[in-house]
Amino acid sequence: MSQFQEEDGFEADLWSAADNLRANSKLTSSDYFMPVLGVIFLRHAANRYDAASAQIKDDQAAGKMPKRKIIDGDYIRRRALPLPEEGHYDWIMKRASAHESAKDLPKLVSNAMKAIEARFEPLKGVLPKGYAIFEPQVLEDLMRVFNSEQIKNATGDVFGRIYEYFLAKFSIQKAHDNGEFFTPASLVQTIVNVIEPDHGDVFDPACGSGGMFVQSSHFIEHEGQDTAKKVVFHGQEKNPETIRIAKMNLAVHGLTGEITEGITYYDRRDDRIGKCSFVMANPPFNVDLVDAEKIKKDSRLPFGLPGVNKEKKVSNGNYLWISYFHSYLNDKGRAGFVMSSQASSAGHGEKEVRRRIVESGDVDAMISIRSNFFYTRTVPCELWFFDRSKPKDLRDKVLMLDARNIYRKVSRKIYDFSPEHLANLSAIVWLHRGQTERFLRLVQNYLAATGREARAVPPALKSFSGSVAAMLTPLDALKTLKLDAVGEFKDAIKVFDKDAEALAKDLAAFAKTPETKVPVSTKFQHARRKGFDPLADRCRGLVKQVDLIYKLAARSVDAATEAFGKLANGEKEKVPFDRRGLSKALKQLDLDRKAAVHQLRRTTYFHKQAAWLLDRFPKGEIEAVPGLVKQVTFKEIENADWSLTPGRYVGVAPVEEDEDFDFEQVITDIHTELADLDKEAIGLAATIQKNFEELI
Repeated sequence: MSQFQEEDGFEADLWSAADNLRANSKLTSSDYFMPVLGVIFLRHAANRYDAASAQIKDDQAAGKMPKRKIIDGDYIRRRALPLPEEGHYDWIMKRASAHESAKDLPKLVSNAMKAIEARFEPLKGVLPKGYAIFEPQVLEDLMRVFNSEQIKNATGDVFGRIYEYFLAKFSIQKAHDNGEFFTPASLVQTIVNVIEPDHGDVFDPACGSGGMFVQSSHFIEHEGQDTAKKVVFHGQEKNPETIRIAKMNLAVHGLTGEITEGITYYDRRDDRIGKCSFVMANPPFNVDLVDAEKIKKDSRLPFGLPGVNKEKKVSNGNYLWISYFHSYLNDKGRAGFVMSSQASSAGHGEKEVRRRIVESGDVDAMISIRSNFFYTRTVPCELWFFDRSKPKDLRDKVLMLDARNIYRKVSRKIYDFSPEHLANLSAIVWLHRGQTERFLRLVQNYLAATGREARAVPPALKSFSGSVAAMLTPLDALKTLKLDAVGEFKDAIKVFDKDAEALAKDLAAFAKTPETKVPVSTKFQHARRKGFDPLADRCRGLVKQVDLIYKLAARSVDAATEAFGKLANGEKEKVPFDRRGLSKALKQLDLDRKAAVHQLRRTTYFHKQAAWLLDRFPKGEIEAVPGLVKQVTFKEIENADWSLTPGRYVGVAPVEEDEDFDFEQVITDIHTELADLDKEAIGLAATIQKNFEELI
């Protein structure tokens, strides 16, 4: 979601409703999160089942499938679970509505889970069944949260988003194993974008909640392919509870995968060694208790064992994981994984292992990520990428990409990447691989979006102007009050009308040339971008004018209210002062102001993305950009003590004056931080009050 797309409060509203129920019950987050995920699973399973049933009926009517008895495979082929009647959400809710059955709701839900597991083998022993911990009314209220018409009619991957949102929120609450089962979507998406897992075996040896598999599926489907026909997912995870979360996550997204329980250090997946097309993972960082004696002959350590301490423990397990990821790849495989920043420059035995890995020629890229991307840890990290099929001209080169200055603020403690950040980072990798055409297409898409959004500016300005006129009518009726503020308001409108009309005309002229009908070349793109530069400045200027007009309108209303209040009662009867009408008109003006500002900023935003790429890579080729990226050779890496830390190579970006300083975004970030602090203060006050009451 770009910063100019409206934030979808759907998931947030659901979380708020569900979490309020927990807060008003005796349940802790640890008690609550698996049953809640189970309820989401049930609702989504019902939605998919109903959609598949309708599709089967239509296919039979159209002659696309024979009119025979429906079997479970008919649902599975349509990525739906074959639900037994007692496992359907609506069947359960009907009985919950019956007064005599309401008290049995916890049992009904637990039985539904058992029935689904009995019908669908991959989920056997996976679904939560401990609903007896709920008071019947609390469980009923929870299930009604997920039974609105909006949710019942939800299509696409709405439930996948809901499930992932709840996983993230529970992770923030440290509801399970300090949140380590959940890798932030931004990091997963970056890994997917770089390694592009679109075929063969995809393996995650530390799979957690299965987010790597889900994002891989999104990538495949975005390319217009069928996940089930393109890849096979394999996972390994040490925590049985987390395996259940992962299998439910896959099922919610209509996916299947083989996930085995095991401690990766000691439980080798020999069937995967040298067989995987893609390996992706977020392993535990800096583990120092691995028994060196048990693993010293492990075939997954082709680069050798890193340092071992006096207790015969591996001093740090990071390079065990790094070696595992490489060993699982086939001769054309790619790997992408999250790793502690310490690993990329660690010394002693780890440096020696790193040297051998670099000299293999399989290290493709390194991306530095700033702190605060994880929900429960503030540490920075690096994303490592292997590519065993690198072309000959790249085998002695590694892309060093420092993305620590690329982020957006989600909350006071959490950052992530916007979709445009993700796309721009991918574009740099494309240039590294010589895929200039893909880079140019992305720039072209940004320019096309600029034109598309430019076409929407005039209607937004027209609506705003209409609201301005509606404001003037009741204010003009108050001429006898002789309000200076109204005069200022009118003067600003004259300037705005002239500037808005001229800008709308020039934006329309720019948007007349659709990007789909022009050549894709850096020469054209630079000309197109520069042609819009002055329009972008004028859009930013008009934003200030729109805001000024609203402020003057509000000031006029305040002045009118004050002047009217000072009139004697007899004089008031002669003045047509409509406080309610003015308030209503001002409210509408504010709504149209926000819409106009939003549209103007959308237009400049996509232009800014094109400019960001073209300014840094003007020839459409990879080149060193201070503070951002550099393609380095083995010799340079050797001279830097075999370090794979991007910051050691890219240098520091020169200080630049930000001509497009987004003051409103800074204010928004400040408000975000204040809102988070307020929430923390309220929670702390409640805890203090509770502790105080217990003392007395």
